[in-house]
Amino acid sequence: MLIKTRKRHQIGENEVTSESVYHARRHFMAGVAGLGMAAVLPRSVWAASEYDNVEQGSRPDWFASRLDNTHWKAVTAGENDKLTPFNDATHYNNFFEFGTSKDDPYKHAGAMTTEPWTIEVDGEVGKPGTLDMNQLLGEQQLEERIYRLRCVEAWSMVIPWLGVPLSAILKRAEPTSDAKYVRFQTLMRPEEMPGQRSRFGLIDWPYQEGLRMDEAMHPLTLLSVGMYGRILPNQNGAPVRLVVPWKYGFKSIKSIVRISLVKEQPPTAWPTINANEYGFYSNVNPDVDHPRWSQARERRLPNSLFSPNMIDTQMFNGYGDEVASLYKGMDLRKYF
Repeated sequence: MLIKTRKRHQIGENEVTSESVYHARRHFMAGVAGLGMAAVLPRSVWAASEYDNVEQGSRPDWFASRLDNTHWKAVTAGENDKLTPFNDATHYNNFFEFGTSKDDPYKHAGAMTTEPWTIEVDGEVGKPGTLDMNQLLGEQQLEERIYRLRCVEAWSMVIPWLGVPLSAILKRAEPTSDAKYVRFQTLMRPEEMPGQRSRFGLIDWPYQEGLRMDEAMHPLTLLSVGMYGRILPNQNGAPVRLVVPWKYGFKSIKSIVRISLVKEQPPTAWPTINANEYGFYSNVNPDVDHPRWSQARERRLPNSLFSPNMIDTQMFNGYGDEVASLYKGMDLRKYF
């Protein structure tokens, strides 16, 4: 993972880290990996106003209080990794609970009530429970991670997320030896989510996703509560969502209300609809095409008809050094 320690105002929105610095820092991180993330490189927090053209969201107590803490920042590397403007990241989304058009979430998600919010943690754990946001986050510091987001539809963004490692939440629940997978469930509230009321929808609501236990515990896997220095907008999965940067975007489930640790691989939304087109793992892989389009290249937002901004897709979305070992010996064409 790549670490930047300068304060936010010292880092330009379009800045990326050179390959030579990246590899030098990998040697440093190898030496501190055993210390635990929260101990690494504390730094100051910044306000949303330090990002350009960011709408100020609400600041519930559980979120505002954590902005006073310190955290460190992970930054992606590569010449194409310029931050996606806030307006694009919040107006072009897939959140089918609110409709199938890219602007439906922005238009309709404002009706979703996110305060108060609870998440049920259950299954193969020693400490099950129903937690509010304060209880869920506990004493964990917020961290900012600037990650690439690659949609299975071959478009992508670069987004600065705020959140906590999912592993920290799972460890507090005390998983048993039978916990092999983690199942996630989105809010089911048809009166606020018009897509759940549609008679033409393909998804068997509520939306569900899953990870293998080692994927869920990986340091890159983030439980996000904010972006661009502010709380998550409703259309981006408020108040809490998953971010798994080496997988296609639909794996990063939004508006989570239940986290279950289970023995068997759980059924998930898109493979249930069409297992020939969508797999459980759904790792970003330019060598395995979707049956209806190529995955070799992607359209990096923002773009236009005259400036399509097409770039090559990277294996594991560019995070192969960190995650490829999770799939050693697996046929990634079979387990796609």
